[in-house]
Parts: sequence; C-alpha cells; structure tokens
Amino acid sequence: MHSESIRLDGDIPIVSVVGWANFPESIRSLDTFASPDYADLFSAAIRGSTNSSAEDWARIVLEETSTGRSAPILWRSLGLRLGPTPSADYVQGWKIADRGQDWVRVETSSWCMSAHAVLHVDDGLVSLALFVRFDHPMAGVIWAPVSRMHRRGVPIMLRQAIRAHESRDVG
Repeated sequence: MHSESIRLDGDIPIVSVVGWANFPESIRSLDTFASPDYADLFSAAIRGSTNSSAEDWARIVLEETSTGRSAPILWRSLGLRLGPTPSADYVQGWKIADRGQDWVRVETSSWCMSAHAVLHVDDGLVSLALFVRFDHPMAGVIWAPVSRMHRRGVPIMLRQAIRAHESRDVG
C-alpha cells in the first residue's frame, strides 16, 4: 500500500492511495470485486459548492478534459472493450454498471483484465478509484507499466475537471 499527496506549486492538491487494504470502506463498498489485483484512489477538494452528480463529474473527468478524451487510445491498446460515445449508458465508452446518490461505477473488460472505476462525490471531495482484476496471467505484466502512466494521468485529469467545473460555476 502506498499513500501520498501529489501537489505542484500553487496547484490543486491530490491525495492518492495505491493498494486495496487502506481504501476507505465508503469507496471499497461501491465496487463488486472481492479482492482486486490492483486498486488506486485519487481525491481532491472541490472549491465551493457543487450541484453536479457523480455521473456529471465522471463525464467532466473522462469526456471533457483533454487527458480524458485521449485516454481511449490507451484503453483500446489494452484491448478494453468500449461502448458508444456519446451515450447515456456509457461514460467515455465505459458501461455505467451502477450508481447511487453520490457515486457512479463504470466497467469494462478485455481478454486479460476487467476494470471498474468509481467516481464518488461527498463533503466537498471528488474521488476517482480504479479496481483491476487480472483475468489472465499476462495481465499483471501488461498492467505494470500502464499503471505508472495511469497514476501520472489521473491527477492531471482531476485538476482539469475541477478547473472546468469551477469555470462553469463562475461563468
């Protein structure tokens, strides 16, 4: 397990947790994998109030940020099956599997792995968690270098999304 705060000078602080064991139960309980092979969580404070739902936030993060819009290139290279975009039933190609008042879970899979992402909004905090299950022995080998790119990209996406959300509130 690894936990750290990721902050660039004067930028929005992002707190990250890598590893399933120390996830908050409020996030762990929103996923259906009993014990994922990989899990991470990134959280950032939202300045001001938000009337946006978790699904709205998921769409802002994955569909409206430049990093999120380019992510399907990587996902397809992993063989992840993506649905149609735009779509009310999918967020950037990931199937909406379940949702609650303050969270949404999207899912996809490939020949070697299954992935779930949970976006949770609560108490002025937006959190994005990824859970990956290795369905083939090669998945761990494939995911190891990709996970490093993922851990660099998610904080960038969250910051872009928060800025986009804040500009909507101002504008």
